[in-house]
Amino acid sequence: MDFVSIRIITGDVARLVEFYERVTGARATWANDDFAELRTASAALAIASTRTVPLFAPGSARPADNHSVITEFLVDDVDRVHQNLTGVVTDFVAGPTTMPWGNRSLLFRDPDGNLVNFFTPVTPEAIAKFAR
Repeated sequence: MDFVSIRIITGDVARLVEFYERVTGARATWANDDFAELRTASAALAIASTRTVPLFAPGSARPADNHSVITEFLVDDVDRVHQNLTGVVTDFVAGPTTMPWGNRSLLFRDPDGNLVNFFTPVTPEAIAKFAR
C-alpha cells in the first residue's frame, strides 16, 4: 500500500488552492471547479468542494472543522521559508522551533483554519530519516 494524498474539503476551492500554491510554490492541476491537486515528489494535496462530499457519503466531511490533523511539508530551510511567508500567512501558530524529535518546525493555519507544518530535519537522526 502507498500513501498518495490527503484531501481537504472546503467551501472555497479557489481561495484554498491559491493559498497552497503561494505557500508551497507548487501549481495545482484542476479536474473541474470542485477539485484540484497540488503534487509533490512524494504525495498530493487534494482540495475539493463541499459539493463532492455527497459522492462519498452525505454529511461525512465538513469544511473548516479540522481539530486533529496537521498537514506537513518537508522544506529545505524552514527559517528562510518563514521569512518568505510573512505577509502571505496571516495565522502563524508557532515560529520556527526545534522539536525533540529533531525537526525544526513552523506551524501555521491555512485560510480554513487547518494546521500546516513546514519542517526541516536538523539533527543527524532526523536528517538521515528524511534523506532524499
